[in-house]
Amino acid sequence: MILDLAYLAVLLSFASGLLALMSNQRGMLIELSQHYFAKFPDSQRHQTLLDNTFTESRYPGLLRQAVFALLSLSGIFAVLAGLAVLISQQAITDQIPLGLPWLPWHVRFDGLSGFFFLIIGIAVIAVSLYGPAYVSAYQEHQHPFAMLGLFTGLFVAGMMLVLLADDAFFFMIAWELMSVASYFLVAFQHEHAANRRAAFVYLLMAEVGALAIILGFGVLASFADGFTFDALRQATLSSSWASIAFMLALLGFGMKAGLVPVHVWLPEAHPVAPSHISALMSGVMLKVAVYGLIRFCFDLLSEVQWQWGVVLLVLGTISALGGILYAMMQPNLKRLLAYSSVENIGIIFMVLGLAMIFMANGHPQLAALGFLAALFHAFNHALFKSLLFLCAGILQHQTHDLNIDTMGGLIKRMPKTSFLFLVGCMSISSLPLFNGFVSEWLAFQTALQVDVLDNGVLRSLIPVSAAALALTAALAAACFVKVFGMIFLGLPRSRNSEKAHEVTDKTMLAGPTLLAGLCFFFGIFPSLIINLLNDVASQLLGQSLPNDTALGWLWLAPVSAHKASYAPPLVLIGVLIAGCISFWYLRRNPELKTMRRSAAWDCGFGGLTPRMQYSCSAFTMPFRRIFAKVWLIDEQIKKDIQGAMQMDVAAIHYQLQVQDHSWPLLYQPIAQGVNKLAKQVGRIQTGNIRVYLGYSFATLILMLWVIS
Repeated sequence: MILDLAYLAVLLSFASGLLALMSNQRGMLIELSQHYFAKFPDSQRHQTLLDNTFTESRYPGLLRQAVFALLSLSGIFAVLAGLAVLISQQAITDQIPLGLPWLPWHVRFDGLSGFFFLIIGIAVIAVSLYGPAYVSAYQEHQHPFAMLGLFTGLFVAGMMLVLLADDAFFFMIAWELMSVASYFLVAFQHEHAANRRAAFVYLLMAEVGALAIILGFGVLASFADGFTFDALRQATLSSSWASIAFMLALLGFGMKAGLVPVHVWLPEAHPVAPSHISALMSGVMLKVAVYGLIRFCFDLLSEVQWQWGVVLLVLGTISALGGILYAMMQPNLKRLLAYSSVENIGIIFMVLGLAMIFMANGHPQLAALGFLAALFHAFNHALFKSLLFLCAGILQHQTHDLNIDTMGGLIKRMPKTSFLFLVGCMSISSLPLFNGFVSEWLAFQTALQVDVLDNGVLRSLIPVSAAALALTAALAAACFVKVFGMIFLGLPRSRNSEKAHEVTDKTMLAGPTLLAGLCFFFGIFPSLIINLLNDVASQLLGQSLPNDTALGWLWLAPVSAHKASYAPPLVLIGVLIAGCISFWYLRRNPELKTMRRSAAWDCGFGGLTPRMQYSCSAFTMPFRRIFAKVWLIDEQIKKDIQGAMQMDVAAIHYQLQVQDHSWPLLYQPIAQGVNKLAKQVGRIQTGNIRVYLGYSFATLILMLWVIS
């Protein structure tokens, strides 16, 4: 029954894509009929048929709603299936008569895959509520909904199938379905060259990552009796071969997750994809990559080594700190959110590294704590990052821009969107009462247990990473103070922002409202998810947190109540009491709330204008000066000089470009090497038939020699 719910979720996502494809056929019929009947304007009969044809043109809108309704049902069944398998604590297996003749597709649905099913389901439900109004802005002849709906359904189905796969062959088929479908979604607005380039970079890195994953499975399969995960679990590998398999898996899954330095596709692809697709890619697809790494390292590999944990800890620290520093410099909202995803993926990998270190050093309960913190942060990131991307889509829908410097003053024009965006900013900034705080607090609690380790190197390294995590949290708060302040406060900086208003279709706000409510709810009652994750840790690691410290709904004490505890319901009650006291005090003393309103001080310049406000580059200038070596900065100030003495400054032009170090250090040398190799290979193309016959003869002699 539980597995049937998961199957139904997959089938419904496939059905939504097929239904979207049908909408294109109906649109083509309408276009053809309009073209035909327009040739007979004098015929009353033909005119009537033409009018009826135009009347039928409303049905594509209904088909779009039906497509997203099916997608919403898919998300609902995914949530039900995930909750059911988490509560039952079962591992359900099955076989599907597809695949190779000697290798049918093996299916396994356990607590780990059920948890990620829950993540996918929630995000898909929110996107389905948001989607119909959002996609209506696209012009059908230029951006057909059939392609968008088809590949969205395939994309969601591919992610779900990855979670169900129980053999390497089925896993890679589902992985490629997810990757290729998302490529077409990134390239949806293909008329722009930047979009085509971003899609190409994404597909190239996705295929390189897939090749690394295949090689990782190949290493395991060479020591096993087959390609099923049960056979791979029984493989006995030496320490060296296990490390090789781990590094291949880390490269493949880390590339898809956006781990530094293989993250460059992420800030390129997310800004150009439709916003609801960006929400699925950043909020969900990156977590599928995290799932793949967890499944490979904690489940398929027989024994975890502490050196692997150090690698994850170091790469995660670099990704977290580098991601948020790059995010601060971005004026494009969706590009900023993409780099923020690199930061949060870094936090997840950091805590997974801590879990590996504690597991390998004989502290399974602390390993369970780190594992739980990583999964909980993955869940929280899926909520608030999907919320922020959907709100970014609303802003783009209403202002026709994503440049933060051209916005401003939108809190008065779009109050509901501003409130939802504020919830997302507070959640991603890890403020108390919201879900992001709880998972990062658990991450800190894991790192603070370093005193149980005997290795001096680890006892020195982990506090440094914890300090970097604290700096990352502070920079994230500063980054999203900038984002919210630049977009919603102050004066409008453009005509589009000045004329912006709240979306007229309220269903577009339903998805972000759901996610914002869940961010607050799980910030107050995190134990509901932590209880489920505790069971996942018990299934996968064979160890869970003690019942007296982890399972209370009021107090959250992950290690011991004597060391650290957090009670979000009590914090909420304290905030409400403080608010009530303040309100009562102000009502009792009305003179305190008397407020004189006047114009803001303009420094004697004769009135404030939007040009006097802080820009993104001005806000981040102190950080840019402190961390100057982190970026490639090209800052230019050009002055137009006038006057007889060339002393009068007529105008000042300021340009700032911030680039990623990864491109010139890693990717450009590879590209140059490939180009040089291609030129060398091109020399064999002489155009002489005799030379080509000589090549064929030499190849034939070589093959005969090798075979004999």
